[in-house]
Amino acid sequence: MSDQPHWQGIYERKDSKGVSWYRPMLETSLRFIADSGMRPEARIVDIGGGAATLVDDLLTRGHRNLAVVDLAQAALDTAQARLGARASGVDWIQGDVTTPLLAEQSVDFWHDRAVFHFLNDPESRAAYLRQVARAVKPGGHVMVATFGPDGPERCSGLPVTRYSADGIHAVFGRGFSKLGEASEAHQTPWGSEQAFVYCFCRREG
Repeated sequence: MSDQPHWQGIYERKDSKGVSWYRPMLETSLRFIADSGMRPEARIVDIGGGAATLVDDLLTRGHRNLAVVDLAQAALDTAQARLGARASGVDWIQGDVTTPLLAEQSVDFWHDRAVFHFLNDPESRAAYLRQVARAVKPGGHVMVATFGPDGPERCSGLPVTRYSADGIHAVFGRGFSKLGEASEAHQTPWGSEQAFVYCFCRREG
């Protein structure tokens, strides 16, 4: 993955609402989580969630077993400050998701909006998939969103790999059944449009 100093610097220099991927509400993600039937006690982990608002909305909806993982402590600090006292109900994990950060078979829903597309080499993708297979329970759900085929080729100064929903699923392989997909024309804070695709799967086994 991209190194921690790069992302720490992004969040130290920019307001969390000024980054290209900012969205006030992650409606598509929330829909997939609702469709999966996650109970309030289900373990939902937001990979690369940083300063994103997903955790706010999940808390409001009554979910109480949440974790946010990010390389940048500055991003996690921003979210905690925004949530105030509610932040104590979330596990905040600073680290690289391609390494073991989560307990084995502990995750009911793995949510990743815009981390996976930064993994441009086979070794990084394989390391990421090992952690998904290690952490997600059999029968658990995985949602990954990336730039689509017509999306940007770079983000925050770094190259990305663009995917279709079927392309994401192909990387994950036969151990993950594809349950759904979505496309989204994301509007950046400055009004440009970015094509996102979502792949929603269930881990088999």
